[in-house]
Amino acid sequence: MSFEQFVFYVFAAAMLGSALMVITLRNPVHAALSLVLTFFSGAALWLLLEAEFLAITLVLVYVGAVMVLFLFVVMMLDINLARIQEGFVKLLPLGALVALLVIGMMVYVVGPGNFGLERFADPAPHGADYSNTRELGRILYTIYVYPFEIAAAILLVAIIAAISLALRKRPMTKHQDPDLQIAVRKEDRLRIVEMEAETRPAKEGKGEG
Repeated sequence: MSFEQFVFYVFAAAMLGSALMVITLRNPVHAALSLVLTFFSGAALWLLLEAEFLAITLVLVYVGAVMVLFLFVVMMLDINLARIQEGFVKLLPLGALVALLVIGMMVYVVGPGNFGLERFADPAPHGADYSNTRELGRILYTIYVYPFEIAAAILLVAIIAAISLALRKRPMTKHQDPDLQIAVRKEDRLRIVEMEAETRPAKEGKGEG
């Protein structure tokens, strides 16, 4: 067994174990931390495949942003752990059945009959000047440029739809209209009032010795 295979088996075992803990741990914070370990192990496997751009993206985007947000939300919410534990026990047989079906499909699709060095040759290692980022950008913006642009448009529409659904206009909420602020005139903001000057009467007895 080579060193690369040893590293692969170590991170693959860590990824499977942490993914299993995500769905079995009853503490949401511990489950989220296990998911962080799963992402780290997946990034290490991407590095073994010489996909350093995908590996660093997985760490920066999911571990550095998404999972931190998940942890803040989970720790700030008052989650009823007893109710979660009851649901876990009740749905355990159904979850086990779904897991067996998924494992069976994965074995059927990516099993030795479809993948392996017997059917595909071992890819040759790239040189030191190879850039995974450059190759990924070349493929995205040449071969898959139209699917890439369509996916970007769909994501933009989804963002706009999410903002429109979450936007609520409450009648008692105070808000400002930028159009009215821009179109304002000085006559609308400043009113000069002319008043006659008044003198205060001197107090009686003031100045008497």
